[in-house]
Amino acid sequence: MRSKVLGSTLIIAGTTIGAGMLALPLASAGLGFTYSIFLMIAMWMLMSYTALLMLEVHQHAPANATLNSLARQFLGKKGQWVATAATLFLLYALCAAYIAGGGSQFHNKLSALRMAESLPQNTGIVLFTVLVATVVMLGTQKVDVINRGLFLLKVVLLGLSLALLLPLGEGQNLVSLPLQEGLLIAAIPVMFTSFGFHGSIPSVVAYTGLNIKVLRKVMLIGSALPLVIYVLWQAASFGVLGASTLSQNSNLGMFIQSISAVVDSTRIANAISLFADLALATSFLGVSLGLFDFMADMLKRPASTKGRIQTGLVTFIPPMLVALFYPQGFIAALGFASIALVILAVVLPVLMALKVRRLGLNRDQYQVSGGKVALSVAMISGLSVIASQLAHGIG
Repeated sequence: MRSKVLGSTLIIAGTTIGAGMLALPLASAGLGFTYSIFLMIAMWMLMSYTALLMLEVHQHAPANATLNSLARQFLGKKGQWVATAATLFLLYALCAAYIAGGGSQFHNKLSALRMAESLPQNTGIVLFTVLVATVVMLGTQKVDVINRGLFLLKVVLLGLSLALLLPLGEGQNLVSLPLQEGLLIAAIPVMFTSFGFHGSIPSVVAYTGLNIKVLRKVMLIGSALPLVIYVLWQAASFGVLGASTLSQNSNLGMFIQSISAVVDSTRIANAISLFADLALATSFLGVSLGLFDFMADMLKRPASTKGRIQTGLVTFIPPMLVALFYPQGFIAALGFASIALVILAVVLPVLMALKVRRLGLNRDQYQVSGGKVALSVAMISGLSVIASQLAHGIG
């Protein structure tokens, strides 16, 4: 049981820590380190609370229930349709973000090897998409084997990057407070998306079993680990570059180059650059595999070579086109993904928990504390994230 608890905790943490972490310093540059940490803690509290709401709902459903089936059980067909549409939008938006960020990084690597000096930036986007699409279409087993190796290497490089960067930070960069209200609005959706792990909760419940005491620890510890790592990453990024320099970086490639220029160390630059590559690759592999399987099931495509190619085209071409026509859209795509994530991770859990409580199913069973006040605060907070993204989108 202990191994399952540890494994489930790492699943939650691993799902949370991905390419979105790389966008945090860029999205929060206008806030300064201190305000960005306050906002980060608030987002963690919101997402942890709604994760516990999911556990409350899971008590009254089959052990293998998914978010779609939970929505159908407690909110009817309309709830299921909303869950399906939000899932589809979220996965496509995340894939577009990872293709934009990964394509930029891939082109920089080719340029460093003098293989793409005369090629346009779009070359990296297309090649990166084709490479990941090929791996995904080979099947889940191949993705699993490759992802395990990449994830282990990513953890090692993350620890190395933080160990090398943190001593180089300047305290003055961490205490400056350059709060800009407009950039606060822009930072909220990206910060929120960086704590998205709710899609893994049904799998963890099915794997661990419906032991609420154990699952509460899994959710709280599994989500707290990314919070600690994010704080350290923010401290390293703000400490080394400062808010003013961070605000001048419009994409991931520029961010990595800025750090490399300031620290003036090939070893640190290579470690951070490789970590960024692996964070994008592992996140993109996991999200695109989920989208691939989702589309194969929805379109009823067979597992034959022809069927997998057809599913692959539907899976990868739309987000690739978004990245091609909007190559600077890494942070923007993560922001728009927050709209769907609010529906999946806040709105649906709150509505389902409210329905469970109205039906009186929680008598003598686990119920998250806070009552209607906490449910209302969570819903208002989620809608505020959507409002922030829409406000940022219209300038």
